[in-house]
Amino acid sequence: MKLVVGLGNPGPKYETTRHNAGFLALDYLIDEWKATGPNAVQNGETWTATVSGEKVLLLKPLTYMNNSGTTVGSLYKFYKLKPEDLIVIHDDLDLKTNAFRIKTGGGTAGHNGLKSIDAHVGAAQTNYHRLRVGIGRPAPGSPVQVVDFVLQPYTDAEIQGLNTLFTKLAHAAELLVRGDSVAAMNQFNREDKK
Repeated sequence: MKLVVGLGNPGPKYETTRHNAGFLALDYLIDEWKATGPNAVQNGETWTATVSGEKVLLLKPLTYMNNSGTTVGSLYKFYKLKPEDLIVIHDDLDLKTNAFRIKTGGGTAGHNGLKSIDAHVGAAQTNYHRLRVGIGRPAPGSPVQVVDFVLQPYTDAEIQGLNTLFTKLAHAAELLVRGDSVAAMNQFNREDKK
């Protein structure tokens, strides 16, 4: 079984903010993969789907971003998953808006959701897959601080770009579910640099 996690903050106040890119992407996958749910789990909601013959559990932690790991860690341990079974979708300030990259393992780049997951799955289990959704940064010289920028809603133009992005992301996620991370990285990390 694979566990696909979208990171974000619960509630209408945060629904279309940049920090909720993981939730928005998960909503797309739920529709695309015709997942059933939601089912309540401790501090979260799950949907189930079958993708390329593999059972997939899609998860939205409802603990707020900084404590995402409590829900992820408990499901990860309950299902006795391995790092290659975990796919986390999250926003990334270091990528331009509506770009995405696939990464396996590595540091958290200061992302509090990833820090929380790492703390709860255990230090030896952090070599999981990440689908990094670019949200850009405030323009140089902008008075907007990063903490405020990530909690601002997407612009209409950015939301339109998300559909194209999520179509690609869904294909990449399917390759990861199949266990073909090399093909996913070769195709999508290279494509996005064009």
